[in-house]
Amino acid sequence: MKETKLWINGQWQNAEVTYELKSPYSGEVIAKVAKASISDVEQAIEGAQEAFQTFKKTTAYERAEILYRVVDIMRQRKEELAEILALEASKPISAGLTEIERTIATYQFAAEGAKQAKGETVPMDAAPGAGDRIGWTKREPLGVISAITPFNFPFNLVAHKLGPAFAVGNTVVLKPANQTPLSAIVLAEIFKEAGLPDGALQIVTGSGGELSDTLVTHPYVKKVTFTGSGKVGLGIKEKVGLRKVTLELGSNAALIVEPS
Repeated sequence: MKETKLWINGQWQNAEVTYELKSPYSGEVIAKVAKASISDVEQAIEGAQEAFQTFKKTTAYERAEILYRVVDIMRQRKEELAEILALEASKPISAGLTEIERTIATYQFAAEGAKQAKGETVPMDAAPGAGDRIGWTKREPLGVISAITPFNFPFNLVAHKLGPAFAVGNTVVLKPANQTPLSAIVLAEIFKEAGLPDGALQIVTGSGGELSDTLVTHPYVKKVTFTGSGKVGLGIKEKVGLRKVTLELGSNAALIVEPS
């Protein structure tokens, strides 16, 4: 049986507690997953903050090349990655392969976007005495991003958070859904092989209810990105304060199906 660890500062780290991961299809236990503590999350955030001091200085070319290498590695391993989806999410292999292809495209978009971030010039002559002046803006990375992801598309929705963050020089602490941690954990070795600096990606698995306060309110966290339920998203919004936040929340929409 697979036993997982936490990915902190470029190394696998044991947790004091684990939980059993069961197949949604058969109910059998398929892994024992490390359950991070609050101190583990604090260590991950502090490590991401330290890594950010170096990673923010990398060039757009270097960040794009890391993401292109992720694309290449995932293409080589797509059948294996689809099997992980089948194991932890009970997706048919065909659906899993479709998600992996979409995930590859997401990282490719991020790689291309790494070279497109730019500011703008601002004419200053609207104010008196400033006719010979211009201003200009430059985009800068924020810092540490807390990313909390759901179970339904565990590769692609993680990619929606990791890809853009790394493209512009941010570091990320990732907390995947309890049911689908294996797809996040395999990304540690993929990004390591692709050349992402140690500490730029931290992966902490465990209870969102126990860990979310630290992930949302730690002073080093500059942005929170969450995909999940409206109720949890509202709770995050109430706690996040002046930090930036992106919420992708689920909803129920009425539908009428007419006969053909």
